[in-house]
Amino acid sequence: MKQRVILTASAAVILCLGAAGANAQSAGKSIALSNNYAGNSWRQAMIESWEETTSKAVEEGVVGSADAFTTAENSATEQAAQLQNMILQGYDAIVLNSASPTALNGAVKEACDAGITVVSFDGVVTEPCAWRIAVDFKKMGTDQIDYLAKRYPDGGKLLEIRGLPGTSVDEEIHAGIVEGVKNHPNFEVVREVQGDWTQTVAQKSVASVLPSLPDVVGVVTQGGDGYGAAEAFKAAGREVPTIIMGNRSDELGWWKEQKDANGYETFSQSIAPGVSTLAFWVAQAILDGKDVPKDLVVPTLRIDQDGLAEGIEMTPDGGVTNQEYTREQAAELVSSAK
Repeated sequence: MKQRVILTASAAVILCLGAAGANAQSAGKSIALSNNYAGNSWRQAMIESWEETTSKAVEEGVVGSADAFTTAENSATEQAAQLQNMILQGYDAIVLNSASPTALNGAVKEACDAGITVVSFDGVVTEPCAWRIAVDFKKMGTDQIDYLAKRYPDGGKLLEIRGLPGTSVDEEIHAGIVEGVKNHPNFEVVREVQGDWTQTVAQKSVASVLPSLPDVVGVVTQGGDGYGAAEAFKAAGREVPTIIMGNRSDELGWWKEQKDANGYETFSQSIAPGVSTLAFWVAQAILDGKDVPKDLVVPTLRIDQDGLAEGIEMTPDGGVTNQEYTREQAAELVSSAK
């Protein structure tokens, strides 16, 4: 299991960014989570991680409140209205998983002008006044092609499963896949389908194109779609190609079954849902008067062939491989970014 996340922080950094809640400037202040979508296991785990971490922080007096809100649909217009309501309600900070990198910039700027700290994560925004926390999603795309190039030196045809349309995550992973194919021109993406980061949607979308799909050596993905793709190939009676997985328990379980039965090989990667807790601690640190860089990058959680058993062990049934961040870990990440 390659988990490139620093788990400890120096005493100096902890002292700098992790002051006791009772003495912190953030004590009594309110933070809100604005989330645009909760229709898959990753988003549900993200919200659960937020609630578990923030409830303790509120209980310990680090902040006054940390409410979570999710829009009914993945709509930038609806989320912009949600942000405007948060401004009216007087929140001190908003932690934002955005439906669009640009469509919410106006509402974000309104929040900043009202003196509200805005920290975007996962689905980040481009408005300069906001902070951004993300993995290198483009690299998640290129890594898939690089892996397949080692597996299949002669190249081959690929099926690409896209995520939620209009989100920065979908656009960046897709851009990485495009770049990877450019670097390895013996591969060709012959079809794109929409998966919405959800197994059921991915299965239906893949099944709809299989009758006309030529033989493919691989399926490049964005997370939450690998098991659905495998089930679609199986139902069609077609040999399952190499599908890149996304750290969901059903994907890892299916992979293990195939590995034990016939030596099936792939790898799995995703951003940890607990990145929401990192965003919370970053917002808290900013409210506490700490100097935090506007852009922070966190590593993916990646599971390779020899780490599958460990990956399954650390992934809850029906959930996603996860890491929740402590205040000290957030402090170390901020310090290293400086």
